[in-house]
Amino acid sequence: MVRMSAEERRESVIRAAISEFALGGYHGTSTEAIAKRVGVSQPYLFRLFKNKRELFLAAALRCLEETPRALADALEVRPDVTPKEAMAAAYMGLIDDREQLLMQMQTYVAVASAEAEGDHAFGEAIRAGWAEIWDHARVALGGTRDTADFVGCGMLINVLVALGFPRDHRVWSGLDMAELDAVRR
Repeated sequence: MVRMSAEERRESVIRAAISEFALGGYHGTSTEAIAKRVGVSQPYLFRLFKNKRELFLAAALRCLEETPRALADALEVRPDVTPKEAMAAAYMGLIDDREQLLMQMQTYVAVASAEAEGDHAFGEAIRAGWAEIWDHARVALGGTRDTADFVGCGMLINVLVALGFPRDHRVWSGLDMAELDAVRR
């Protein structure tokens, strides 16, 4: 059996953390469950991450980092459609991964909770990652208003998907999902 390097093990822990935190949130997820999912001891987990907060932050930032990367890749691979269509299709691909979507939602709750407890550093790191997504979209779309519409629509879609509304439900009306699905193909 091939042994994993420390970096590979760290990656496995982050992926496991995303899965666990996505469903249980920060307060409802134990580091024991994360360690068990990845097959390491809890003390080993704390050699990789000094505490639960650091592990949650690494998982949250990983999700945030994947978004601008996916948007940029979409712009390169789909020059046949508008930047908005390419990025929207890429984003829908990301949130098709329910754990990714739920981790995003848990991250927003964790920031609010941390700030209520006086921890503003956690929120600053998350806001910096989110601002990178905003800036990437603003450059690609050519302006603030278009960016606000794009991101606002994305947040609406996050809520609809997280709540489990089927695509044929009336709450999806006004969103041209048929056009978006055609771009994704």
